[in-house]
Amino acid sequence: MPVLTFRLLHRAALAAATGALLLGAAAVPAQAAGGAPAGFHPELDFAGSTVAAHEGRSGSPVQTLTVTQTKGMDVSSWQGNVSWSTAAANGARFAYVKATEGTSYTNPYFAQQYNGSYNAGLIRGAYHFALPNNSSGATQAAWFVNHGGGWSADGKTLPPALDIEYNPYGATCYGLTQSGMVTWIRDFSNTVHTRTGRYPTIYTTTDWWTTCTGNSSAFGTTNPLWIARYASTVGTLPAGWSYQTIWQYADSGTLPGDQNYFNGAYDRLQALAKG
Repeated sequence: MPVLTFRLLHRAALAAATGALLLGAAAVPAQAAGGAPAGFHPELDFAGSTVAAHEGRSGSPVQTLTVTQTKGMDVSSWQGNVSWSTAAANGARFAYVKATEGTSYTNPYFAQQYNGSYNAGLIRGAYHFALPNNSSGATQAAWFVNHGGGWSADGKTLPPALDIEYNPYGATCYGLTQSGMVTWIRDFSNTVHTRTGRYPTIYTTTDWWTTCTGNSSAFGTTNPLWIARYASTVGTLPAGWSYQTIWQYADSGTLPGDQNYFNGAYDRLQALAKG
């Protein structure tokens, strides 16, 4: 079976399973040993793994964007060993790589993906898949930074990123109140900043952000926005941000993993990496 077809079939199955969990979950599900959710499947969780099931897909970008866009991608263990030379030849200029999830998972392909993208000339960064009901924001940030979520001013490393989206294990907002979620994100963000000198990029969707943070505007002046929306336009952004830094516009395409645009020319991408 072609890889793309298999991936799409898998996404459909995962979406169905996620929907069933949401219908049956009135509260946060039981936790397995070590604080991980029951049925923990971190190899299936990645930036956007829950988005299409909740928000759907309505086409690839067709608009003429007002500034030059720079093509990129994001990957996780789902992609395995990536052919980075091929990705670069197909136009990829940057990549975000899943490093960690919760406080127990590290991507077994992280070294191949993170170092391989760098060696192929891409500007790369690491991201953390958040489980806010698993442990505190500070605890997860420390796990992340200790397992690949660092930063250096080499001009080739993007700010560490926080992937916070629909809960693949149960209640959409992980059982947190809106104010509790804002506090969790702030603790994660501040810890990453203290440890690395950079505030993390925040990956999310406008719908999830509005539902689970009350559309908080608290992070727009410090944290770059990585917005997910599989449509012809980026749409309304969460409060506090007047523009997106990165737009994840599709969950499949010519590049491995998800398809992204950095909102600017390549020299602006370099400037983001340099801080």
